[in-house]
Amino acid sequence: MDLREFMSVRRAYNIVRQHSEPDERLTFEEFAILCHLVAVDCPLRTSDIAAYQGALRPTMTHRTNHLASLGLIERAEGDLDRRNVVCVASAAGRARAERLAELTRAQIPSGRSLSRTSAERIRKYVDAMGAFFCKAGDLVLLCLLAADGEPLSIMQMVDALGLLQPTVSMSVSSLVEAGLVTRLRGVERGRTTCVALTPEGRSAAEALSSQIEGVVVRRKLRGQRGEKDEA
Repeated sequence: MDLREFMSVRRAYNIVRQHSEPDERLTFEEFAILCHLVAVDCPLRTSDIAAYQGALRPTMTHRTNHLASLGLIERAEGDLDRRNVVCVASAAGRARAERLAELTRAQIPSGRSLSRTSAERIRKYVDAMGAFFCKAGDLVLLCLLAADGEPLSIMQMVDALGLLQPTVSMSVSSLVEAGLVTRLRGVERGRTTCVALTPEGRSAAEALSSQIEGVVVRRKLRGQRGEKDEA
């Protein structure tokens, strides 16, 4: 997977999430869990899902609790170890994964990476991307890297990321404190404050981008027709 594909999917889903009813919203990680359960098509232990996302057990318990409360997954005690809960996507969960994938696909503008792909392929991308946890601050760094070193205003990053302005502003403030980005006043936009990567920020962004390049999207099963799903 390349950076532009990653950013296309994340931006599109961020927009979809904003337009969802508050009590129905899923984090990207929760959406990925649904896509993962649909892809493996068998019950998975909570510990296995935690390993897939590189998450701590309490974090995964919180995510699966939310999905279960919405009726999107079903949970049961393991056959051999009652302490190990297994999860499976419910019929409602499969339908939600399909619907969210279609909505995400529809939010990718023409000309951007994956704008002509299918909802099925979007599910595969989300499944693969679920193994790579990315905070809002990380997305800001990647956004600036994808801009080929050009400074961006807060509103340009809001548009590029599909995030709310307060989220982007708070992330930028944290990154400034960490020395990863710097604010540039009056850069080609009158009095507009723009943001650019520092050398340390570029190194951090490139490290994140390298991890993304290592993400492999599952291929279709042998014998199935259609385009390959590996990037």
